[in-house]
Amino acid sequence: MSGAPSVFLVDDDRDLRKAMQQTLELAGFTVSPFASASEALAQLTAFFEGVIISDIRMPGMDGLAFFRKVAELDADIPVILVTGHGDIPMAVQAIQGGVYDFIAKPFAADRLVQSARRAQEKRRLVMENRALRQAAEAASESLPLIGQTPVMERLRQTLRHIADTDVDVLVAGETGSGKEVVATLLHQWSRRRSGNFVALNCGALPESVIESELFGHEPGAFTGAVKKRIGRIEHASGGTLFLDEIEAMPPATQVKMLRVLEAREIMPLGTNTIRPVDIRVVAAAKIDLGDPAERGDFREDLYYRLNVVTLSIPPLRERREDVPLLFSHFLKRASERFGREVPTISAGVRDHLMSHAWPGNVRELSHFAERVALGVEEQPGKAAVAPATSGGTLPERLERYEAEILKEALTAHRGDVKETLQALGIPRKTFYDKLQRHGINRADYVGRSDS
Repeated sequence: MSGAPSVFLVDDDRDLRKAMQQTLELAGFTVSPFASASEALAQLTAFFEGVIISDIRMPGMDGLAFFRKVAELDADIPVILVTGHGDIPMAVQAIQGGVYDFIAKPFAADRLVQSARRAQEKRRLVMENRALRQAAEAASESLPLIGQTPVMERLRQTLRHIADTDVDVLVAGETGSGKEVVATLLHQWSRRRSGNFVALNCGALPESVIESELFGHEPGAFTGAVKKRIGRIEHASGGTLFLDEIEAMPPATQVKMLRVLEAREIMPLGTNTIRPVDIRVVAAAKIDLGDPAERGDFREDLYYRLNVVTLSIPPLRERREDVPLLFSHFLKRASERFGREVPTISAGVRDHLMSHAWPGNVRELSHFAERVALGVEEQPGKAAVAPATSGGTLPERLERYEAEILKEALTAHRGDVKETLQALGIPRKTFYDKLQRHGINRADYVGRSDS
């Protein structure tokens, strides 16, 4: 809602109508005066963001009949009825029928203004909630949890089934597979959608600040803490807390997080005051926390506390049939964003879509679509050529394939990290993790390129 609050003022008494209009305008309202209910109805729509104040005793359509017509249009429009002939039974009947307020003449100007302000606040909340619901529905439809493969259909069905159950959820999937999309949908499809969706990447924060980010702190809690800070957990109260890369959470923080999950309460740094929180936790991991070998120093009890419901997002290489559908979605979105016509897909692009391993998953595919939309993707089929060392099991071949792609990108961009990351479409941390796993030294490629 924008501008001054609006009032439709209906009264057949010209002098009284002018007096009430002046009172309301002095109080900051924008008033549209009408001499009859039929005139007001002709201007009224369900998108009206204001309040209606109407006399009851009017020729033609009286105030009660007018109220019933308004309720048919939108039952949430507040109607305040004014009368000089009302009695207690009429007032009770009007209030029980849904009238917001009933004011008997004569009345003080402040009585009218205060009633209009309360009614306007109610209407404002109704309209804001409607806008939020519409935005959430539109966002849900646009989020790229797209796919026609059975595994994606089951995933969407499961999300719909558990969204309103308020259970904590653990989401497993490779980097770029869409874990935050899943967490966002769980929030938007739940009763918590009116609350905050708060995301925190546990692997992106140093151990020295993650507890302050999560739990908040009081002034003087540590050196440099000059102001009170509300932590992410408390900010998410009433909504959803999304913890990405939770496997990177420091052990000391894991102990405190376990307490939050069990008791739904926090104790900010620098205070002994316990504060209750109403949150749903969605945690995401790119490793298998159920495997002790992969779990490392991640607490087993925290894993089991999070593992109420586990959702697994398959990588793109395991659902190749969805790649063209996803690519079409990203290409259309990118073309609209860049103000370009959606380009015709070449045979090389089609071959690349189906033959590439997509180690960066949905994120990599999205960046590829952006490059195609901009017309800067050269020889897209080249990267789809399989490495010469094609023997071994599928995981072994994929590992070698990924190493070849990394080396090719580093060579093409002369070891420049920023350009290589843009070309691969993967986060910096993921990039360095992959270099370490494949034993690739970036320094070997600095200043080097194919002739």
